[in-house]
Amino acid sequence: MNVIHLKYPHQLKEVDTSTSYSLALGFFDGVHRGHQAVIKNAIDKSKELNAKSAVMTFDPHPSIVLGGRKEKVFYITPLQQKINILKEIGVDTVFVVQFTSDFAKLSPEDFINYFIRDLNVVHVTAGFDFTFGSFGKGNMETMESLSNGDYGVSVINKLTDDAEKISSTRIRKSLQIGEMEEVHKLLGRPFEVPGLVIHGDKRGRTIGFPTANIQSAEGSFIPAVGVYAVRILVQNRWHDGVCNVGYKPTFKNPEDKQLSIEVHILDFDKNIYGEEVVVGWYKRIRNEKKFDGIDSLKAQIEKDKQEAIRYFQNL
Repeated sequence: MNVIHLKYPHQLKEVDTSTSYSLALGFFDGVHRGHQAVIKNAIDKSKELNAKSAVMTFDPHPSIVLGGRKEKVFYITPLQQKINILKEIGVDTVFVVQFTSDFAKLSPEDFINYFIRDLNVVHVTAGFDFTFGSFGKGNMETMESLSNGDYGVSVINKLTDDAEKISSTRIRKSLQIGEMEEVHKLLGRPFEVPGLVIHGDKRGRTIGFPTANIQSAEGSFIPAVGVYAVRILVQNRWHDGVCNVGYKPTFKNPEDKQLSIEVHILDFDKNIYGEEVVVGWYKRIRNEKKFDGIDSLKAQIEKDKQEAIRYFQNL
């Protein structure tokens, strides 16, 4: 898969215009089932038109530029993870457009000229609610009315689940309360967080439950505090595990607000410090709580472990 980074007004001439594209347009945070319907249409059209399939996404999130957000933005799928998923889906090319103040000021007409016509796009697919150009003045009706027959347009209606739209906002709300099975259903796959195994306080091994301490990738959305049944990808192999997300209240000063992600990997005893891993989240087992001593903590962790084993046996 080819990944092309574009910045207006620079870098636009670096694209090979001898290639024609069927393009899916959107931010696509999460690449959820609704997004997948848009991207599948673009891939299908690319085959019909003998063109390359492409996705155009934007970085960073427009709200950072338009809304002046000072707080950190957390993504369901940070950019590299999004690109990896698009590759798995079978997209030929991903255009990553840098979302800047200059880009945000483009008129709908200029957006179409620079990012549709000049890229030799022969078909555009987007969701019914996609907007573009300064202040979101352009919509998919605009896209069609300004085409002059230069490109085709497909508009994908909202995908619903129990009469409610499948959306990134809905997924975020489910992540905030740890509803991982709901998130799985909306994404069409388990929620995953890439990260790196780093040194922790090594307390887990002293009580018989060694854990991998995970530093999540920058900008990753971490589910609600609690204990989860997870799978972890280590050295290209998935392993079942139990993950604690939280502040370790049994051991830590309540003023210490450093969130930790620790995975006890079942039937595993390798040293994996420094390894890049992916945590796949399947089910929230319980909330995090403070125990009155090591023995009660160990007993609860064993219960959590057995519940995770049962869950994966029945999956």
